[in-house]
Amino acid sequence: MSASATLDGALASAINGWLGLDPAARGRLSGLEGRIIALHLRIPELTVMLRVTEGRIAVVHGEDLQPDTVLHGTPLGMLQLGLGSDSAGTLFSGDVEITGDVETGQAFKAILDEMDIDWEEQLSRLTGDIAAHEIGRGIRAAAREGARMRRSSEQILSEYLTEEARLLPHRFEVEDFIADVDTLRDDAERL
Repeated sequence: MSASATLDGALASAINGWLGLDPAARGRLSGLEGRIIALHLRIPELTVMLRVTEGRIAVVHGEDLQPDTVLHGTPLGMLQLGLGSDSAGTLFSGDVEITGDVETGQAFKAILDEMDIDWEEQLSRLTGDIAAHEIGRGIRAAAREGARMRRSSEQILSEYLTEEARLLPHRFEVEDFIADVDTLRDDAERL
């Protein structure tokens, strides 16, 4: 078996294993049966073509194969898309672009978005139910605290930029400016 075939098999196994963490993913894949989806990484320049067959993903090769859709992006953008973290933002920011059959690309993106992996259940297979629950609870608490700290930091930075450094106008100043522009526009129309 060649190194390329081994790598392809390992990649397909990894993708299918990840998709297998969500029991409903295979059913959603059936809507893409026979479709070829190319993942084009910009850095490093690499294209991988995936074919959906019987609810599974296979890595395919061939000069004559034409993908139905191509997802172009950076490895980080593809990872964000695959993890479902703000995938709409990932697509619209230009980190990932879809070309070809956009409907197929959006269907594939939807499958990734809808991945619902019970990480606590997966962890319980290694550590047991009680430890997995406690670890999950700790991670959720850390995520809540991180979100609270982010909101607090944003507020502090906003106050600093508007009140202390005076680099940004205050909300009331912006509202007054907009009202003055509206008045000037109305006066110009009447004139």
